[in-house]
Amino acid sequence: MMRFLPLRELILGGAVLILLALIATRFPGFVAPDNLANVFNDTAPLIILALGQMVVIMTRCIDLSVAANLALTGMAVAMLNVAMPDLPIPVIVSIAVLLGAFMGAINGLLVWKLAIPPIVVTLGTMTIFRGVIFLISDGKWVNSHEMSPAFTGFPRAQMLGLPVLSWAAVLTIIVFAVMMARTPLGRSILAVGGNPHAAVYTGINVGRTQFVAFVISGALAGLTGYLWVARYAVAYVDIAGGFELEVVAACVIGGISIAGGIGSVGGAVLGAIFLGVVKNALPVVNISPFWQLAISGSAILIAVAFNARAGRAKGRIILKSADVTP
Repeated sequence: MMRFLPLRELILGGAVLILLALIATRFPGFVAPDNLANVFNDTAPLIILALGQMVVIMTRCIDLSVAANLALTGMAVAMLNVAMPDLPIPVIVSIAVLLGAFMGAINGLLVWKLAIPPIVVTLGTMTIFRGVIFLISDGKWVNSHEMSPAFTGFPRAQMLGLPVLSWAAVLTIIVFAVMMARTPLGRSILAVGGNPHAAVYTGINVGRTQFVAFVISGALAGLTGYLWVARYAVAYVDIAGGFELEVVAACVIGGISIAGGIGSVGGAVLGAIFLGVVKNALPVVNISPFWQLAISGSAILIAVAFNARAGRAKGRIILKSADVTP
C-alpha cells in the first residue's frame, strides 16, 4: 500500500536528523536555516529526478538514461538561448520538458512495443544521447558569457525566501504525492509493479503504464536539464556524468523496491536528502568527497538488506498463518 511516510521512511528521516545532529556537534553553522536551505537547493535536482525514477522503478523498470537526457536537453536549450537570446523563459522551459519527454517516450516505446529489457534500452539510449550532445555541440562548451541573464537568472530568482530551483522540487513533490495517492495513474503504477499479471485482468495496460512512467521520468529530466545548466551557467558533453547512479541510489535508499510495487514519494525525497546531506557534509568535516561513493554504496546495501529482511518476515507470517488454519 502506498503511503506518504511509512515506517521505513520515518526511520530514514530519523537517520537524517541524527546525521545532522552529529555534524552540528562539530560545525553548528551547518544546521543553520540558511545553510539547510542551501543544502536543499543543492539537492533539488536529485529530488526531481528521483521522483521520476521512482515511478519507473515501481513499474518494474529502470531508467539509466536520465543524466544523459538531462545533459542533452541542457545543451540543446543552452544553444537555443545563444541563438535566440530573447526567447521567453517559459518557452525555453516548455521546450526542455517536451524534449525530455520525447527522449523518455523513446525508452518507453522500445520497452513497450519491442519488449526489450529496460536496462538494455536505457543503457543504449544513455550512450546515444551523450553522442548526440557531442554531435550538436561539436564537443564545445556553452559558457556563462554566452547565455542571457534571464536564462541563467531564473533558477536563482528568489520567491518567499527560496530560489526557483527549490520551489520546482517542492512543486514536484506535491504533484507526485497527489498523483500517487489520488489518481488512476498512481493506482495503475502500483498495480503494475505489484502484480502485472493481475493488473491485466483489471483492465490496466501494463505496457502503456510503463511507457507513461518513462515519459514522466524523461520530462522531469528535461526540466532538470534546463535548471541545472542555467544554475551552473555552463553546458558541456559530460555534464552530470554518473548522476544516474545517484538517482537510483536515492530511490533504493528511500525504500523503493527494485522489484516494483513498493515505495513512497516521501521515501524517494528522503533518500535524495540523505545523499544531499552526506555530499554537503563531507567537505565540512574534512572528509574526502571520494568517500561519498563508499558511503552511498554502504547505504544502498543496508537498504537492500533491510528490504530483503522485511520481505522474509512477511513470508514467515504467511506460513505461520497457514499452519494454524484448520
